[in-house]
Amino acid sequence: MYDIIIVGAGPAGLTAALYARRADKTVLVIEKESFGGQITSSPKVENYPTIKEISGNELAQMMLDQVMEHGAELEMAEVLRIEKSNGAMKVITDYGEFEGKSVILATGSKHRHLGLPREEELTGKGVSYCAVCDGAFFSGAPVAVVGGGNTALQEAVMLSEYCTHVTVVQNLSTMTGEARLVSILEKKPNVTMIFDTLVTELLGEDKLEGVLLKNDKTGETTKLSVDGLFVAIGQVPENKPFENLVPLNSYGYITAGENCLTNTSGIFVAGDCRTKQVRQITTATADGAVAALAACRYLDALEA
Repeated sequence: MYDIIIVGAGPAGLTAALYARRADKTVLVIEKESFGGQITSSPKVENYPTIKEISGNELAQMMLDQVMEHGAELEMAEVLRIEKSNGAMKVITDYGEFEGKSVILATGSKHRHLGLPREEELTGKGVSYCAVCDGAFFSGAPVAVVGGGNTALQEAVMLSEYCTHVTVVQNLSTMTGEARLVSILEKKPNVTMIFDTLVTELLGEDKLEGVLLKNDKTGETTKLSVDGLFVAIGQVPENKPFENLVPLNSYGYITAGENCLTNTSGIFVAGDCRTKQVRQITTATADGAVAALAACRYLDALEA
């Protein structure tokens, strides 16, 4: 039986593993896809303290190597559900069952994709889901933002400061974000807002060169030449398997504050899968440390 089982091996999960091992707890990290999480899809990371520039893959590998050197165990499997069993946690996966005295959920969330052909292929080659992460790479170039909520509008405001032109593509007849943000964009000479419009095709071979747009009301199709496409149509947390253990809000995020505690004894949460305002690699690693230390206090109290 492990002291702590961590579900998810993104920056939050790996940081939690590091802190837990430094506290001399036995740790198992379970990941279903790729160790490192979403950060591995970023071609360049420039907002991680002490590192001026690094690829997401390299940063994730450094985190993983550090965790392994400290003795954490790793398992590639998909967690199907978690059950409480005789005071412990039984983590049931598609590979087998594991038992732990406590669990840290660090499953993260995925950016909602457009679902277009070649979208994955062009991710990191013009298609992005985070203007904060990648926007600076498109300085002096035309870009488009897909979405009409606060995130999309905030990203458009930021991009307008250094991109030659920003086109905001909204599938509805109005923006759903704050009127204040809409007003800011309306006053910017290098911003255009398009309504009732869908992105139907990504153009370009080795990199994005433009998009095909279709007006949902008129059926008219137009081509928009852009170097970057920022998709901001929401995120999808991966918490469904745990809804019997921890409360989820209406968007599917685990309800928990900055202390990373859930209302279920022995279950902690870290990173983008919980309710929070800012989802960045630095806030994920901070959560990992907080959740691990909270789990260690919980374990120490059990032994007292």
